Amino acid sequence: MPFVLETTNGILQTLGHRIRAQRLAQGLPQHELAQMAGLSLGALRKLESSGQSSLETLVRAVQALGLTDEFEDLFVLKRHSIAQMERVETAGQRQRAPRRRKA
Repeated sequence: MPFVLETTNGILQTLGHRIRAQRLAQGLPQHELAQMAGLSLGALRKLESSGQSSLETLVRAVQALGLTDEFEDLFVLKRHSIAQMERVETAGQRQRAPRRRKA
């Protein structure tokens, strides 16, 4: 199912299952990946079973699996129009988001 149709827990669980599938494809037992990533076995088990983890745990597991390039396009600003391109360009200079105007 596409992530846009998933619940938060569904997305987390899918990511955990994908980490598990990558580990198995590389022929690594859980304890070995946990050791390579500097994680406790419990933290890796929780990540794989439910997706529940800290961002650091996820990044460590992904690094240990050699998949950090998968993060490259994550949250990259997409430009769909010239006006949006201009906003993105000026956003790099801004320190805060614009205030919302009261209706």
